[in-house]
Amino acid sequence: MQLIGNGGERFDDVREIAVLRGGGLGDLLFAVPALEALAAAYPEARITLLGTPTAPAVLAGRSDAVHAFEELPVAPGVRDSGPDAPSREDFEARLTGRFDLAVQLHGGGRNSNPFLLRLGARHTVGTATEDAEVLERWVRYVYYQHEVVRALEVVSLAGATPVTLDPRVHVTEDERTAVRERLGVRGRLVVIHPGATDPRRRWSPDRFAAVARARLDAGDHVVLVGDATDVPAASAIRGALPADTADRVHDLSGSLPLADLPAVLAAADVMVGDDSGPRHLAVAVGTPTVGVFWFGNVVNAGPFDRGRHRVHLSFVTRCPVCGVDVTQVGWTAERCAHDPSYVDEVRPEAVLADVADLFATT
Repeated sequence: MQLIGNGGERFDDVREIAVLRGGGLGDLLFAVPALEALAAAYPEARITLLGTPTAPAVLAGRSDAVHAFEELPVAPGVRDSGPDAPSREDFEARLTGRFDLAVQLHGGGRNSNPFLLRLGARHTVGTATEDAEVLERWVRYVYYQHEVVRALEVVSLAGATPVTLDPRVHVTEDERTAVRERLGVRGRLVVIHPGATDPRRRWSPDRFAAVARARLDAGDHVVLVGDATDVPAASAIRGALPADTADRVHDLSGSLPLADLPAVLAAADVMVGDDSGPRHLAVAVGTPTVGVFWFGNVVNAGPFDRGRHRVHLSFVTRCPVCGVDVTQVGWTAERCAHDPSYVDEVRPEAVLADVADLFATT
């Protein structure tokens, strides 16, 4: 593949690379193709990911592109909280001067660029908004761009060409088999994640329940996944299902460790979910997905292919409560105080049709 955007020449004598990417699960996964590009471009270098505990939980032992992890301290615009996070002073004392190349994949750079520059790397690349301090090589941060491509454009500044577009997280066949045996699955398995960080991206539980009910009627098993914030939605779904299907409904929400989530998702035949981290992780482990998206988020986060992944779009352009324009997004956009679902206009019948088609074609 060729470099994305303006690109740049590879830097000489790079042995240690730092990549800054905090945030949630989806944010991490969007950076994985860029990490793989760096690993291919600098095969002799050690890549250290500066992130949250999410990173080693998901990638340790499951990616060849990251060799070490460093937990970020709490710092404005870089990490909002973390009760056990290292102090900023300790973080900088241990890492300053260690890296030959530092890569900023964490937002527009207003906070993350100064944070990265304090590490004193010989070379730096990243993004920059109009009001951000720039790095040695940089590209303008424009909100509407697919996050995977944005990260690949950044590493292309360091001469790294793409080797994949989808993130890749390795799961063994033995792990898949173990999950299915533990759940007692003999036929098809559908995983449902009924959550998203932004409540406006959440499809309502009754919609997910309709999907689960139809797949149970077809003889499938259904697994519900999510963190503690997704437990109420999962409970509502479970409560809407027939009692005689309880032995084929497995509610793991709020109880499944993040490190075990890749194997559960990889064991599924199809995953149905909102625009959320677990749906992106399902893509990374190779499981077909059916996603429910607000149309603007498809630009930044939608799957690339349609042989394995389907999207259902809600074309809401104004807040259903107050009417404010919701297409103007990013750090300068007006944000009303309302959090209705922007995606409930997507019908369960349409999602079910794609689940059936994926069963038939993958």
